[in-house]
Amino acid sequence: MTERVPGHLYDFPEYYDLVFASENEEEFQFMQQCFAEYAGLSVKTIFEPACGTGRLLLELARAGFKVSGLDLNEKAIVYCNEQFKKHGFPETAFVGDMADFSLPEPVDAAFNFINSFRHLLTEAEAIKHLRLVAQHLKSGGLYLLGLHLIPEDYSLDEEEGYDTEEIYSVTVDDKTVETRLWSDSYDPQTRIEKIAFEYRIEDKTGEQIIYDKMDHLCYTFKQMGDLLAKVPELQIVETFDFLYDIEDPIEIDEETQDVVYVLRKI
Repeated sequence: MTERVPGHLYDFPEYYDLVFASENEEEFQFMQQCFAEYAGLSVKTIFEPACGTGRLLLELARAGFKVSGLDLNEKAIVYCNEQFKKHGFPETAFVGDMADFSLPEPVDAAFNFINSFRHLLTEAEAIKHLRLVAQHLKSGGLYLLGLHLIPEDYSLDEEEGYDTEEIYSVTVDDKTVETRLWSDSYDPQTRIEKIAFEYRIEDKTGEQIIYDKMDHLCYTFKQMGDLLAKVPELQIVETFDFLYDIEDPIEIDEETQDVVYVLRKI
């Protein structure tokens, strides 16, 4: 019998890490390549707003970078710091709001991948966030910002190729964890997309499904361009898709769905 229980995506950090660990290496390599190619300084200190479990921060710490991060979810931060401590690193993750934070000193780089930015549900909050990141970056420092964009005429009734479901699955020690995320609803007036998700956990004891929904603010190509123009201290120096191929930058337009902006503090 399958048990269905409500729960938040980030309240189960061990499952989150299991499912998304396969993406660590390519994202980690891409960041290092961006630092070498586009930063105007030697990158040694890195900050991640909305760091969650800190899966990438741990990889960066292992590579010799000094790292820190924040997240609103206390369970994710506890897990993140436990991983830092387990591997001999300082417990530098803290509970905080990515639209209202302060760091003790400027950093060389920051990153925010795969839609965490869209948890900011108004453009006013998004601008506050971008200005805070710029304020805490050294001149020449980078902010790598990745998110999904939507077409101008986006509708869940007429998707026209927009990918609204993602499935990730991994099996470890006779336990299978599968995560499904999909677009449940979209309000064109507020630009709020409700993302539904499920964890399906299956082992010898049976199957459990944990489910919830969360809100994301949507951006078209033009809306995101207009937003970034309001924070001119962060200059767009290159754009990529989620293949993270440093040899293959992209030109973004109204049809672009996945983009990583490489922003440099001037």
